[in-house]
Amino acid sequence: MASAEENYYGKHGTPQKYDPTFKGPIYDRGCTDIICCILLLVAVSGYVAVGVIAWTQGDPRKVIYPTDSRGQFCGQQGTPNEKKPFLFYFNIVKCASPSVLLEFQCPTTQICVEKCPDRYLTYMEASAKNTEYYKQFCVPGFKDLKKSTPEVLRDGDCPAMITPSKPLARRCLPAINAKKGIIMVGNETTFDDGHGHKRNVTDLVEGAKKANVVLEARQVAMKIFEDYTVSWYWIIIGLVISMVVSLIFIVLLRFLAGIMVWVMIVLVILVLGYGIFHCYMEYAALKGQAGSDVSLKDLGFQTDVRVYLHLRQTWLAFMIILCITEVIIILLLIFLRKRILIAIALIREASKAIGHIMTSLVFPLFTFFLVCLCIAYWASTAVFLSTSNEAVYKVFNETQCNYSRTTCNPETFNTSNIAKQCPDARCLFAFYGGETAYHKYLIIFQIYNVFMFFWLANFVIALGQVTLAGAFASYYWAFKKPDDMPAFPLFSSFGRALRYHTGSLAFGSLILAVVQIIRVLLEYLDHRLKAAENKFAKFLLTCLKCCFWCLEKFIKFLNRNAYIMIAIYGTNFCTSARNAFFLLMRNIIRVTVLDKVTDFLLFLGKLLIVGSVGILAFFFFTQRIKLIQDSTPSLNYYWVPILTVVVGSYLIAHGFFSVYAMCVDTLFLCFLEDLERNDGSAEKPYFMSSNLRKLLKKTNKQQTEG
Repeated sequence: MASAEENYYGKHGTPQKYDPTFKGPIYDRGCTDIICCILLLVAVSGYVAVGVIAWTQGDPRKVIYPTDSRGQFCGQQGTPNEKKPFLFYFNIVKCASPSVLLEFQCPTTQICVEKCPDRYLTYMEASAKNTEYYKQFCVPGFKDLKKSTPEVLRDGDCPAMITPSKPLARRCLPAINAKKGIIMVGNETTFDDGHGHKRNVTDLVEGAKKANVVLEARQVAMKIFEDYTVSWYWIIIGLVISMVVSLIFIVLLRFLAGIMVWVMIVLVILVLGYGIFHCYMEYAALKGQAGSDVSLKDLGFQTDVRVYLHLRQTWLAFMIILCITEVIIILLLIFLRKRILIAIALIREASKAIGHIMTSLVFPLFTFFLVCLCIAYWASTAVFLSTSNEAVYKVFNETQCNYSRTTCNPETFNTSNIAKQCPDARCLFAFYGGETAYHKYLIIFQIYNVFMFFWLANFVIALGQVTLAGAFASYYWAFKKPDDMPAFPLFSSFGRALRYHTGSLAFGSLILAVVQIIRVLLEYLDHRLKAAENKFAKFLLTCLKCCFWCLEKFIKFLNRNAYIMIAIYGTNFCTSARNAFFLLMRNIIRVTVLDKVTDFLLFLGKLLIVGSVGILAFFFFTQRIKLIQDSTPSLNYYWVPILTVVVGSYLIAHGFFSVYAMCVDTLFLCFLEDLERNDGSAEKPYFMSSNLRKLLKKTNKQQTEG
């Protein structure tokens, strides 16, 4: 008859059996997934080749310095644009197109000008005295302003209108801002229309809404940059403080794990209790006030959410939600108190493991450095690929010509046979791209660049996870801790991962990269279908995006546990993933309760660090407290440094706690295997700590631990 323990495990795979030779991570192992290792090397070689080709073909100056639609730099000596240092956009609203992020080229006609326009003027309003002024913003060579307006706008000879602009990075951007809901030019509410008349700027509201959005973004960006220039050193100090607080928190967890976890749990309960009390007081205070009894259904949707705070029903709903949450948490604490005790024991055990392997705390810096290299290579390659387009010129003619629309060279066109056979033909700029095989497959290179970035970034993260898992597993399976541990567990684990399991890491990261690149393509299709009216296609695309999002999360979870198995047993990726999955399924109750409770407790720790540092930053940058007289910088937006410190603190805390999370996950899998392999007898003693044995009411019959 099956025992209760066997019934608990279920029927998912075969439980691990006792192996007297197993003493932790296996050192006698062989190479795994060699084909994937070779595939990774070939893909990296191709990636390097793409980078070399992009570097030889691209010109990043096209991103930094302004170029017109013909690919000529503005203000460059020895060119027709030598005295035209500024770039003018015919329709700057089109620069907000998402294609700009991929092509680094605004999809509108761009010309170099001597100075940016200083007045508002439409093409139709251009009078005789404004003809010469308006012509400087038309394409070079355009002379006939008597040409009909539809023909000029159709041919793209001149912009439909010009607006007052100011140069920023040698690019003319509209000098429009919003003040108290009114669109203004500079500091004035009127402008000269070119006829000597003053017009109210509010007349331009409808036509300038999109341009105003672009300009507002520019002005906000400039103010944010200014805030960073005056507060960067205080931001660095805040990040250093968060790093120190994170270290102190980890040290306290090492010695006071149980106390700190229970303090965090009690604080959550108290915060929810205060929330219930506050909602009740607001609900009672609104009794009898006019309009407070209006229902949410009758009020409907309102853009100003503050309206809902004047309704009793809103605070009643908040109070009910918080009460339900409070009751659920209290009931979970009552019924899962044993699981929480085990989770605390796991955290305490993780603290001990990290205490014996202190180098694990700085190892994420190495992983972060490698990820930064991947990002830098991807970004530089993307820029070079995007700027490797060339100006393509075509033959345009008014009469019959056999060479019409063929590619031509404007420098040699006048002396070519085409000019002789077609006297009225002209060699004009057609588009900015290229017609070579390289340019035709440029989008393929960009997709390959993104795919390789995902693959390599996931590989680097996987390498870090396997390294940490191997080091922490060597701690758990050491019967006498730390005497039975290897001298350098982290470096030993890193060497094993690179020497034997590069192929397995490449396999797992490849699967994840494929799913991620599919998600990117789905986002691209979603953007293209926004203007479509096919509701079924939109619904199908939304379902696919949701499914692949869930698939990515599941693969990340499976990969993480597979890497732990690889670090311990040295098996290939598929075998490790299968064994990890079945081990977790045999212990599904413990996984869903114990592991997730541990993750939640660690998340509370991160919030505690971020909250404390964020509150300190808030009081400092809002001048509520002053460390030194006149030390607080003068800011446009005080939330800029505060948000930077908060986000940076979270990333720093996440970096430290990621080691904790990996340690807990590794010890958790080892803990499950320990329960399956051993029974506490003298021949098969448990490797878990004495605290875990007490909580589980397990004992080793012959106590041989030191």
